[in-house]
Order: sequence, then C-alpha cells, then structure tokens
Amino acid sequence: MTAKILSFGIQKGGSSKTTTSGIVAYLLSQNHRVLAVDMDSQGNLTELLTKRDVVEFRGNTILEAMKEQNATDFVHTVSDNLHLIAAEDLLATFSRWLYSDFHATHALDRSLILANTLAPVRDNYDYIIIDTPPALGDQTMVALAASDYVIAMFEASKFCYSALSRFLETCWHVKERVSPNMAVAGILRGLIDARRSDNKYLIGMVQDTYGEMCFNTVLSRNAAAGRLAMTGLFDNSEINQAVAQYRLFVEELMGRVQD
Repeated sequence: MTAKILSFGIQKGGSSKTTTSGIVAYLLSQNHRVLAVDMDSQGNLTELLTKRDVVEFRGNTILEAMKEQNATDFVHTVSDNLHLIAAEDLLATFSRWLYSDFHATHALDRSLILANTLAPVRDNYDYIIIDTPPALGDQTMVALAASDYVIAMFEASKFCYSALSRFLETCWHVKERVSPNMAVAGILRGLIDARRSDNKYLIGMVQDTYGEMCFNTVLSRNAAAGRLAMTGLFDNSEINQAVAQYRLFVEELMGRVQD
C-alpha cells in the first residue's frame, strides 16, 4: 500500500480548498486509510478536522516534520482511518528556514523536501490529501512537487478565472522541472451563487477553455457545508447534507486517479 498523494490548490483565497480537502479526506477515510497534511500556516484544515486551536499543535506540526525530514513522529489521530499532520502560524517561517538553515546543511533539492518528509509514512496510507495556502509560494510549490495528482480549485469569480491559468502553468512547470510523474487530475468548479448569471457564465467559460480537464461535478454553496468550520465533520447531525455533493466529486475523482 503506497499512498496516492493529492493536492488541492489555487492562489486565490475563498475557493473552498480547505473545506474540500477536509471533506474529501473524511469521505475517503470511510473505506481507506487517509493522511491529511495541512500546508497552510492559517491551520484551517487542522481546525476543521480536530476542532482544536492550532496553537495546541505548536512544535508538533508539518514544519517540524520537514525540519526532521521525517513525518513519523508528527502524525495526529483524528479517527481510526483519518490522521493529520497539523499546521499553525509558525509555518509562515518556512521559506526563511528553507533558504537559510536547510540550504546550508542539505544537498537535497529544496523542492522535494515535503516529498522526502512524507516518504517514511507513505506506505501506511491509501491516500494523502494536502491542503495548500492561497499563494504560489514555497509551501505550495513543495506540495505540488510531492503530489501524484493536483486538483485545481475554481470559484466562479473573475479574479479566480485569472488565477487559474497561472496556477496550471505553475503545475506544468513543476512537472517539467521537478516531478515528471505529477498530473493535474482536473479542475473542480464551484458556484458562489447559483442564482447569478455571471457565476454561470464563468463556470461555462472554464468549461469552454479547459474542456475535459473540468470535473462534471460543480459545487454549489451549501449552508450545512459552510457551517462545518463550527460543527465539524464528526458527531454532526447534518453531515450528510453537508457532504452530499462532494460524494459525487469523490466518485469522479477516484475514476481519474486509479492506476
């Protein structure tokens, strides 16, 4: 059992990366062993999965795991089949460390630091899900380089439409220069408001531009899903309502990432 590593990304905030990463990890853990990795210093995935303040994980996060180049001692149990490597504010110092202390003491390619960190635990899981920050910085770049598949997130806004081509270009760059086996699994589109004609127009524009790269599933804003940050994924009476449309996406995603 060697995990497939899936990253969710786009350099635009508010595009449901964290919610989608968390729900996908949760749904996959119903039948598979899953490790969620929080690569965003905001730590929102950590809070979503654990309902704990990220400060509680200080000194025991993905930052320390990368400094050790071994994730083994930094894995937290969320449920029997769902584990987490947490993040908190100090992950924002990652770039400074990467280009100073790490660079001074390692001959390894900096781009592969996350891949090397996850390697010792990869055989323990079926899937590793990585949530990335809303920026094309080092945290995102090492996540892309560690991934087998990348899911590009798109919310129906003009700024996100502009960001999408640049994100995909970055993926191609990582594939060409660092990780030739990485692939873009597809573009997951989401509506901000299904009643707005401009939202529907932008969803159609992405379909016209990128064709089969787009998943058929189009997410719509859902109040129950929006409350997950407060209600959590476990012991939640409205969980089925919150994740229903994501089940369709996971089914479609599994069809694209199977060998």
